[in-house]
Amino acid sequence: MNFPENLKYTKDHEWILVDGDTATVGVTDFAQSELGDIVFVEIETEGDTLDQNEVFGTIEAVKTVSDLFMPVSGEIVEVNSALEDAPESVNDNPYDGGWMVKIKLSDPSEVDALMDATEYKNLIGQ
Repeated sequence: MNFPENLKYTKDHEWILVDGDTATVGVTDFAQSELGDIVFVEIETEGDTLDQNEVFGTIEAVKTVSDLFMPVSGEIVEVNSALEDAPESVNDNPYDGGWMVKIKLSDPSEVDALMDATEYKNLIGQ
């Protein structure tokens, strides 16, 4: 499994890549492998400002539906519209084409409390 060192991770298996005051969010390689074949991603929160740990959408696999949680508080400024036609991108490349949302950070210091790759690997037993 792939756990890029330049990302931060949550206990709910989301990743975040910070670039200035914005960040890209998605689900980890571990999460997509546990879910199985992704068939639908629903995110209807574009333009909303959400708190850390609030649900920003859902991801549906063949056997289950899981909530997507905000790793940090912020405004959702973009949703990956490519997932509407190709939700399997989350399985194929969760850190690139399978990203979920871009957010404008409300409190950049929240990122500091997230796990690095080593801590995340320990969490999932890798």
